[in-house]
Amino acid sequence: MTNKRPTFEKFRQTALQDPEVKTEYDALSTAFEMKRQMIALRKKAGVTQEQMANLLGTKKSNISRLESLHSNVSPKLATVEDYARALGYSIKIAFEPRIH
Repeated sequence: MTNKRPTFEKFRQTALQDPEVKTEYDALSTAFEMKRQMIALRKKAGVTQEQMANLLGTKKSNISRLESLHSNVSPKLATVEDYARALGYSIKIAFEPRIH
């Protein structure tokens, strides 16, 4: 007899059938992707967190917290704009219809 345990993907799919879970997941997914892109841009520019902090006039710990993928805190739009501008980028926000 094989004792097959469910995969994470199967668990995720089941959980996302709940509308409340789906709403929260979508919100976190967007914040996670934004932070992932911010980190990638900073690294591509060859800028350390310490240097980024200096560019923004803040502490390294604030940059670390801002970039943390384990934090459920979303940065303010003005902070994201400052971050992007310091790396020579601008941000673009697009609204897309939700798929149900």
